[in-house]
Amino acid sequence: MKDFTELALRQELIDSASARGFARPTPIQAQTLPAILDGADVLGQADTGSGKTAAFGFGLLNKLVVDLARTQALVLCPTRELADQVGQALRQFAAAIPNVKLMTLCGGAPMRAQVNSLGQPPHIIVGTPGRVLAHLRRESLDTSALQTLVLDEADRMLDMGFIADIEAIVGYLPGQRQTLLFSATWPEAIRDISSRLQRNPKQITATRGESPPLRIAQVFHLVDDADKLIALERVLADSKRRQKTFSQALVFCNRRADVDRVCAHLNKRGVSALALHGDREQRERDEVLLRFANQSCAVLVATDVAARGLDITSLPLVVSVDLARDIDTHTHRIGRTGRAGESGRAVSFCTPRERERAERIAVAAGIRLNWSRWPDNDGSARVEPPMATLVIQGGRRDKLRPGDILGALTGEGGLTGDEVGKIEITTLRAYVAVARSRAKPARDRLRQSGIKGRRFRVGVLGD
Repeated sequence: MKDFTELALRQELIDSASARGFARPTPIQAQTLPAILDGADVLGQADTGSGKTAAFGFGLLNKLVVDLARTQALVLCPTRELADQVGQALRQFAAAIPNVKLMTLCGGAPMRAQVNSLGQPPHIIVGTPGRVLAHLRRESLDTSALQTLVLDEADRMLDMGFIADIEAIVGYLPGQRQTLLFSATWPEAIRDISSRLQRNPKQITATRGESPPLRIAQVFHLVDDADKLIALERVLADSKRRQKTFSQALVFCNRRADVDRVCAHLNKRGVSALALHGDREQRERDEVLLRFANQSCAVLVATDVAARGLDITSLPLVVSVDLARDIDTHTHRIGRTGRAGESGRAVSFCTPRERERAERIAVAAGIRLNWSRWPDNDGSARVEPPMATLVIQGGRRDKLRPGDILGALTGEGGLTGDEVGKIEITTLRAYVAVARSRAKPARDRLRQSGIKGRRFRVGVLGD
């Protein structure tokens, strides 16, 4: 399949694909979209970053009846972070279709506000199983007009114990619906739930073996527990030397306490680092991910569950301070780098007692272990990111638009267009990345001059 015009897609979606730079369908899109557009159930095996969100997203949007103000599609994801990522992607895909309403339903957000919003039903809901089920049980969510159910990263949802919630949710849905199930792996449990939820699904595998090869250099270092922080500093300094410009890194730890410990150490050593794990409040987790995505921090230290759904296109380095517990976790970690044709480097620390586990991971992954000494350098890992994030206490509820904020910053704010980065607007707040050296002057000017004649509280995240 050469391009999206060969598919029976509405013109707005073909235009969306072109606007997003999708030159041609990825293997998972080329293989699943014909079946999805034909109304068939699909059981798809695809790696993270393979383009599966566009596959099911274009499918559900193609048959959406915008004039029908009822919920017609439900996408279930294992974590809030992945749900937010999927929701953002679907909004972008639907941008050319007027009046499409999408809502995310996840834990950590106020229930009452969600209930009020559901009073005007969205066409599409993206959410986590627990919160979606809670709304169904209190009858604040009506799915009687549902056409499409999507289970994204189904293997992860089963690992996290969501099977009972998923089955309970399905009990509220119409029997006549299309069910799309996507999973990176096909353990017996996935086939079992597919047999219960789907009707004669098309089974499609489009793993990286059929996609352009990953350009990831995998390196393993033998490191004693007591030396891990020193080794991490040297690996980060080595990456800084290799990149010769600002670069970011994602660092994995197996335990939440270690995430905080590693993050605190890096910040003391002059490395701009943020921590991400389940003990943080949801808004704080969202802001951490946002700051990493807009280059307002250099290193993100995270647990595996917290980093699920993280999608940063140009991420040159992933470090496992603690060796992954199994091959699926290891694959998920290294899949954060080497994306979209970029090259990447994945470094794993391994204590002497973990060598056997490292060997098992290598055999399962089909790679040879590349053992090497950790970098012997005296270089500093110290790095400050080029951007800082302003938070404006006003959002979609206040009818703020990206253009309004950009105009205020480049007008009265005194910034050039090159000094303004990503702008993200939520219901109550707006976030904008600006050049770090200009962050406080820009904050002060926005406080004084306002945005379109209106005054808002403005701060710098992390100050």
